[in-house]
Amino acid sequence: QVQLVESGGGLVQPGGSLRLSCTASGSIVSILAMGWYRQAPGKQRELVATIARDGSTNYGDSVKGRFTISRDNAKNTVYLQMNSLKPEDTDVYYCNADLVTYYSGRLGSWGQGTQVTVSS
Repeated sequence: QVQLVESGGGLVQPGGSLRLSCTASGSIVSILAMGWYRQAPGKQRELVATIARDGSTNYGDSVKGRFTISRDNAKNTVYLQMNSLKPEDTDVYYCNADLVTYYSGRLGSWGQGTQVTVSS
């Protein structure tokens, strides 16, 4: 009953920028938090950034100062502005939402993932 649709991934050179977007839709009562996680082949999925309902944010240590998470509550959309990209940022990035639905109560939902490749 909830769908997360991501966009904005692609191939960029080191030092470049990308902006990821994720929009949640469905029978949503409220969104407690949204965030971005990333996962490379053979590695555990790790936190990139989250933003809570009150606007508070958390960032993974490796992206602090380079990535910025923001949201548009009216559109149920979260953004990730990615600057000064490094080859080690190459991953599949997944959008996540901690939300409350009308029919199923509180649940977590994941997007399909979008590939970010940083390479020269």
